[in-house]
Amino acid sequence: METLWFTLLWFMLATYVVLDGFDLGVGALHLLVARSDAERRQVLRSVGPVWDGNEVWLVTAGATMVLAFPLFFATAFSGFYLPLMLVLWLLCGRALGIEMRHQVEDPLWKQFWDVVFFLSSAVLIIVLGAALGNVVRGVSFNDEGVFFEALWTDFRVGEPTGILDWYTVLMGLTALAALVHHGALWLAHRTDAAVQTRSDRVAGWTWPAVVVLMLVTTAATFIVQPHVKATLGMRPWGMIFPLLAVAGLIGSFVLRRRGRPREAFIASSVFLYGMIACVAVGLHPYLLPGRNPADGLTAEAAATGHHGLITGLYWWIPGMLTVGVYTYLITYRSLPATCSIDDEDGH
Repeated sequence: METLWFTLLWFMLATYVVLDGFDLGVGALHLLVARSDAERRQVLRSVGPVWDGNEVWLVTAGATMVLAFPLFFATAFSGFYLPLMLVLWLLCGRALGIEMRHQVEDPLWKQFWDVVFFLSSAVLIIVLGAALGNVVRGVSFNDEGVFFEALWTDFRVGEPTGILDWYTVLMGLTALAALVHHGALWLAHRTDAAVQTRSDRVAGWTWPAVVVLMLVTTAATFIVQPHVKATLGMRPWGMIFPLLAVAGLIGSFVLRRRGRPREAFIASSVFLYGMIACVAVGLHPYLLPGRNPADGLTAEAAATGHHGLITGLYWWIPGMLTVGVYTYLITYRSLPATCSIDDEDGH
């Protein structure tokens, strides 16, 4: 039962990355692909109906942690207090950048909130990537089974660990490249005219960066966290996920070159799902490994009681089906084919 909830939690986190990832990527590159006020409004319209709905998956993932793995929730949220506060502020910055921009018809006001939206999106991607790097690398548990990470120590992967070191920064940069590429494909599909052309160009030159960074990050992961390599070696069936990721990455390149940005975006989503599934398979049974192999918080140790897990599943299934149906029918199915630069703002 613990393994099932482990899988559900990682699925929800992966879905958040895929859905909120593209509008994070849009925010990180919108100053690059949009050169005028009208073009920036077009970019914002492409994510305006969906960005807040996408963040529901992050909220539900947090609620799943509380339900299924309360010890993990308490341990991780106290140990990662600094980056979690930063994430909250950056989420607020993104929301304010989108919602406040149109409140005052003044060029300086709009430029200020455009920069806030850009910085909040780009830094949030890096922080979330570094957070994933911390989970993969492991943390320094004390004798009581808790930890607290400083923002950085000496940028080396050792004891004591810090939130930022060369590995977690590498993970953050890899996440930035992957989600900017993801967001560029979304804009190439959802916009027209000059913004579409520039977005397609960005997707073209970020693709090689994603390939190189993913190869480097994978090699670094096997060095920093040997458990991942060993676990993948013991589970040959897990090779389906890296193969899926490679197929998605190649598919995004081929389909974009053939002028099919919608299908290229779907292929990019497959790539992200595949990579996160690789992490989940490699870490299992650990929710949070320790730098000392004898330490670490497993799904079994962090889980709530068996009865609670079963009862929670009865509520989780209809609840998440509702979220999924709402996300598709109310949010994505109602989107227009493209957001033209001549469309009216829909605030």
